[in-house]
Amino acid sequence: MDRRTFLTYSAISLTGLAAQWATVEPERLASALGGKRVDAELVDRLEETSGRLTALPTEQRQHTVRLLDAHLATTTELIEGGRYDEDTGRRLHLLAANLATTCGWYRFDQGRHWAAGKLWGAALQSAHAAGDRDHGAGVLSDFAYQSNWLGEPKVSVDQLGHALSGTRHPTARSLLFLRRARAHAALGERVACHRDLSAAESALAAGAADPAPGWCAWMSPADLAVDSGQCLLDLGRVAEARARIAEGIALLPRARDKTRGIFLTYQARGCLEADDIEQALAVTGESLDLATRIGAPRCVTLVRELAPAFVPYRWVDGVSEFLARLRAG
Repeated sequence: MDRRTFLTYSAISLTGLAAQWATVEPERLASALGGKRVDAELVDRLEETSGRLTALPTEQRQHTVRLLDAHLATTTELIEGGRYDEDTGRRLHLLAANLATTCGWYRFDQGRHWAAGKLWGAALQSAHAAGDRDHGAGVLSDFAYQSNWLGEPKVSVDQLGHALSGTRHPTARSLLFLRRARAHAALGERVACHRDLSAAESALAAGAADPAPGWCAWMSPADLAVDSGQCLLDLGRVAEARARIAEGIALLPRARDKTRGIFLTYQARGCLEADDIEQALAVTGESLDLATRIGAPRCVTLVRELAPAFVPYRWVDGVSEFLARLRAG
């Protein structure tokens, strides 16, 4: 029910939401008329604590979502019932946008797609109120990633087109082009996919005087290599795909274990398509071990989706045991 409801929401509403965001200018922030005054020191503390929570390693962040939810609720209450000047109001809206984005990703990783979409909708509104088009573009790209994940790549392509109109930073644009390439690959659109992969590579290589926006600061050559490989897999270029995915995983820092677990499932898919069953089993087992340790349900879901491809190879050492482990889990 959750997935079907989200798909109805995405197909009918998300493209229109993205188009509206891309064309409507934010209104000037007005101070709240009632409530207690919100001072800069309180906002300092909220920003500092939220920053520390979101910067925790993946393995620790699984335990902090309630704290992040509480910070989001507090920030929302201050926005709605506090009294503040324009600068403080902008900071509160930016904090709410960041928190809602992070909390939405937690729901997405849990497979709670409607809840993730509601939080990202709130994040988009807060980013718009603060006049932060970069963050708004990031939220649209999260919606697009989710749409592609749920089998709606055409919706994803449309959303990313609007998102690209809202940011000029090369790192941000690289990520958006890369995500759109993934959606084009899912649609089998080879020319469009390769065009966006080339644009993503060029943008990532471009220098920038300003640091990347926080929502895409993690974007790196490792992400470009692995997602390019995933595009090539979707387009049937298995040997090239395996090389690119292996290259990206080798570049990925150890601190990004959740991403590593997901990338390992991409690598396993490439091994399966090349009939390299022993390597596929080793990589899939590594991904499952990592996902279990850090609490990454989305990664576990990807591993389970690979299980049917192993069934014809039950005679290979370790495959029956691996399938039994999945059934038991």
